[in-house]
Amino acid sequence: MAGQSTGKVLIAMGVCGAGKSALARTLSARLDLALVDADDHHSETARAAMSRGDALSDAERLPWLDRVAAAAEAAAQARGGVVIACSALRRIYRDRLRSHLPSACFIHLSGERDLIASRLAARRDHFVGLPLLDSQLATLEPLGTDENGMTVDVTASIELLSEAVLRKMGDAAAASLETGPGPDTIETRQN
Repeated sequence: MAGQSTGKVLIAMGVCGAGKSALARTLSARLDLALVDADDHHSETARAAMSRGDALSDAERLPWLDRVAAAAEAAAQARGGVVIACSALRRIYRDRLRSHLPSACFIHLSGERDLIASRLAARRDHFVGLPLLDSQLATLEPLGTDENGMTVDVTASIELLSEAVLRKMGDAAAASLETGPGPDTIETRQN
C-alpha cells in the first residue's frame, strides 16, 4: 500500500511526556482527520518492558512502526488524512514511517528535561514513565534540514501549540512550500 495517496499525514513526535497524544488528539479534531496513537500498537511484551523502565531495541521498534504505519494508512484512506502520535525519536524510525507514508509532516514537541520530567512524575495512567525519559532524550535525533516538519516548544498549552501548528501549515500552503522541506521552529510560550 505504500505510495498510495493517504491525504494529509501529521505525526506528533518527541520523547515520552512531551504531549504527543494530546496534540495529536487536538489536531485530529480540529482538522477532522483520523487519529492513530502509536502506543496502541505496542505488543504486550514491549509494554511490560517499558513499564519496567527498559528501553526498546531497534529490532523491537521497527515491527511496531510497521504496525503503526499500516493502521495510519488504513485510517487515512478512510478519512482523507491522519494525525499520528508516535515518538519517532530517530531518523531511521521516521524514514520507516515515511516509507509507508511519504507525505508525512513531523511535528517535534521539544522542551526542557525538567518540564517533561515533572509531567511524567504526575502521570498515573500510562505504561511509559519517568524512568525512560533519559534514554529517550539520549536516543532523540532532532529533525534534519531535509525532513518535512517543524519543531514546537512544549511550554505552551496544547491549544496554543495546535494554533501555532495550524498557522504554520497554512503559511506553508500559502507559500506553496517555496522553501522546500526542512524543519521550522515555532516558539509559542504562554504568557
